[in-house]
Amino acid sequence: MNPVPPKIHPSRQRTTILLLAAAGAGLAGVAATIFFLNPATHHFYPVCQFHRLTGLNCPGCGATRSAYALLHGEWRAAVRDNALFVAGLVWLALRGGWFALNRWRGRANGDFFPAKWFWPLAALTLAFTVLRNLSACAFLSP
Repeated sequence: MNPVPPKIHPSRQRTTILLLAAAGAGLAGVAATIFFLNPATHHFYPVCQFHRLTGLNCPGCGATRSAYALLHGEWRAAVRDNALFVAGLVWLALRGGWFALNRWRGRANGDFFPAKWFWPLAALTLAFTVLRNLSACAFLSP
């Protein structure tokens, strides 16, 4: 009886590198599209259905214009368009840097987004949404 040959699996590191490369290429494509095609003048970008139906701003309203402003180095305009989006990007960069530093030092990393952070961030997002739709906080609206 012939033994069954072992299955050949791609290495986990190789798969991770390929996935990161694909994600990076996709992100670069989206960034290039936003960089070269201003969301304020090109109308192929998706329209916020929540805003269209209710007239209110959702937490994501203005994020594409904010990304356009960030890619052109206009920090104030980016924060004016969507402060939560900019704060989220800063948080992602800091958290990613922390993970990279721990990995470089050989320390163990926990979850990138621990479950205990979900409800506080959901409450922050809800508060931002309510505040940006109040006339007293009109500076938060795009």
